[in-house]
Amino acid sequence: MTRVHYEIVEHDGGWAYKLEGSYSETFATKAAAEAAAKRAAAEQKLPGESEDIEFEDSEGRWHTEYPAGDDRPDTDVG
Repeated sequence: MTRVHYEIVEHDGGWAYKLEGSYSETFATKAAAEAAAKRAAAEQKLPGESEDIEFEDSEGRWHTEYPAGDDRPDTDVG
């Protein structure tokens, strides 16, 4: 199973959560950024429709995958 880790960091004059080099929007407090990261992590665990997804990796390469809608990652925030 894939593991997804959201990291809470200082960013752009406030706080954000970071995932594999990408930052969320900036929040005024660390607690607000952590709460948003926990919501995002929980949403990732929800099953959905099987469909194509496209994403850019940290080196700027684009990828297309077709994951099963019930193949959800294990997530955590810290």
